Amino acid sequence: MKNSYIEQVDEKWQESFAKLVDVVESNLPEGFEESMYYDMVSYVVPLTTYPKGYHVTPKTPLPFISLAAQKRHIAVYHMGIYADQALLSWFQEEYAKRVPTKLNMGKSCIRFTSTKNIPYELIGELVAKMTPAQWITKYEGELNK
Repeated sequence: MKNSYIEQVDEKWQESFAKLVDVVESNLPEGFEESMYYDMVSYVVPLTTYPKGYHVTPKTPLPFISLAAQKRHIAVYHMGIYADQALLSWFQEEYAKRVPTKLNMGKSCIRFTSTKNIPYELIGELVAKMTPAQWITKYEGELNK
């Protein structure tokens, strides 16, 4: 799945995107599963672990992290930073300390418009900070607000 996606990534992004996939996979806590979700390389909580699935489409696994190579940027979608203010604050502070460029980010989307300043180590740390059980707890807490 992911290999065919990586092969189709624009040449200017391909090496960095493949490295980002490796960093995510090397740091992802046990229990997440690789998937293709919305045409992105994704890591999800499988239905065998969380049978309720994603509330928008209950028969699909609960998404956690997705990676995409867009025309003008590489995107890391991390649902945990969308749902966990403390995790978001930690990431924003660490990014400011470690990366010379301004953070380009939406609610869950971290965008890299240049391959020069992708903080692979920081992304690895971010990925490692939330287990599937912690993500499920945070997700259900957000749903019940």
